[in-house]
Amino acid sequence: MDLAYLRAHPQHLPTFLEHQRIRETPVAGGDVARASRLTLDDGTSLFTKTWPGGTPPAGFFEAEAAGLSWLAAPGVIPVPEVLTALPTMIALEWIEPGAATRPAAVSFGRSLARLHRTGAPGFGASCSGFIGPLPLDNTVSAGPWGVWFGERRLRPYLRLSADRGALSPADVQAVEQTIKTLEGYEDSEPAARIHGDLWPGNILWSAEGPGWLIDPAAHGGHRETDLASLALFGGAPHLDAILGAYQDEHPLADGWQARVPLHQLHLLLVHTAAFGPSYAPAVRSAAASARRL
Repeated sequence: MDLAYLRAHPQHLPTFLEHQRIRETPVAGGDVARASRLTLDDGTSLFTKTWPGGTPPAGFFEAEAAGLSWLAAPGVIPVPEVLTALPTMIALEWIEPGAATRPAAVSFGRSLARLHRTGAPGFGASCSGFIGPLPLDNTVSAGPWGVWFGERRLRPYLRLSADRGALSPADVQAVEQTIKTLEGYEDSEPAARIHGDLWPGNILWSAEGPGWLIDPAAHGGHRETDLASLALFGGAPHLDAILGAYQDEHPLADGWQARVPLHQLHLLLVHTAAFGPSYAPAVRSAAASARRL
């Protein structure tokens, strides 16, 4: 199988893999899927993900492909090409990884600002999605943002976290109070075209310099959510350069720094729902800060 054959017959890729007709090398690929580098007969490398130990949730890889294509459509930020998305796997162009540099961070910040500015029809997306291993309700809303964020991005993962014992009753009550506060939250930002899961591990810094967007939960959302996510879990390399370049390109509204914990609360609740109570202190802290806005 070479690249031309793959483009013409993408449905054959799993069969070639099953019969070991393609060289496969495991690589790091996140906490959810099993990632590999495939080398085709013409020397082309691909990045593939499959679901470990069975069948993925229906539409899992198709949702990732749709998100990548939507982020790539404006042509303003590097996004890997989707070569095939099947019910059991996704294959993308291979991007040779490298180290993050300050010039690359500046370029990424400008590109992210341009992506956000291309906008979205509303909050949500035209099809349902996933964030990590969990479903993502993308029911489209015209706003206001605060109500949508509380009901579609906080409450579902709060309930899952509570049901799985990852948050105490006091933690649940604290987040519920934050959601109630959002009912009267005023924000004039239009829906932006956002990555939706932009923690630092979802930027692939390439050997050629640019930072590429990977593993999206793409939808129309608040642009501050992407920027707040970049500061989670140790923060993106050269975060100050990313934010400075972003501000130069598409300045943020006054007070955005104080709103960072509010926007981070979504991903933190996803983590308590998916991975357990070790993230509960971060949820508690973010909820406390968000209620003071």
